[in-house]
Amino acid sequence: MYETKPYFYGTGRRKNSVARVRVYTGTGKITINDRDIDNYFGLETLKLIVRSPLVALGVEGKYDVVVRVSGGGVSGQAGAIRHGLSRALLQSGDEARPVLKQAGYLTRDPRMKERKKYGLKAARRAPQFSKR
Repeated sequence: MYETKPYFYGTGRRKNSVARVRVYTGTGKITINDRDIDNYFGLETLKLIVRSPLVALGVEGKYDVVVRVSGGGVSGQAGAIRHGLSRALLQSGDEARPVLKQAGYLTRDPRMKERKKYGLKAARRAPQFSKR
């Protein structure tokens, strides 16, 4: 259905999640990994996070969003989709940038899990000290 239509594209990242977002002109349908947003995310807060760039710009019913997301957990994926959607909406017009920038949707959240170091039980957790 969407293969030949023109679209805006954005890549979003958060924690270990990567989202490839395509925005088509349409009726406001959001599809994530070939599933509807209501089927993909159980929590309302996650759906709210995903829709927030559209709400900020006031274009909720004007665009269809198709997303491929992988890696991380549900919260990280929702943040990655929001980031990618914001980047894609930048291409739709110049008036979008100040609104999205002010809301903080264009900033990539750099916090990731720190790697485990040798000799330790976790990234910084040392083995329990034993006197004897």
